[in-house]
Amino acid sequence: MTKLFFLFLLIPAFGYSQTNESSVEQYCELVAQNRILSRKVNIDVDYGDERKLFRDYRLKDESGRLKKFNTVVDALNYMGQQGWKLVNAFLVTEGTGATVNNVYHYVFKKEFSKEEVDKAEGQ
Repeated sequence: MTKLFFLFLLIPAFGYSQTNESSVEQYCELVAQNRILSRKVNIDVDYGDERKLFRDYRLKDESGRLKKFNTVVDALNYMGQQGWKLVNAFLVTEGTGATVNNVYHYVFKKEFSKEEVDKAEGQ
């Protein structure tokens, strides 16, 4: 009876690893900050690439123009429409006194085929 019980526990594990051999989970971090003198937010996305000093990492649309969001929820909905799934969210408060700035961090994941990942790394 115990052997049969352990067999049933192992079957889902084998099935899971076989179905996901051709895909890879990738993660990104969305960082949201309020704009100065505005109700809108700036959204930076970190895909894990090397960061350069003078490069703009704000989210852009397909034509390369800066993507503007009314609220953080607007940005989260956009990421969901792109197929990203929210994994974790946390707040970091920077500064003290009158110069307090809240920075919101959201971690997402998405499954890609190994071919897509290899193609993106080759660029």
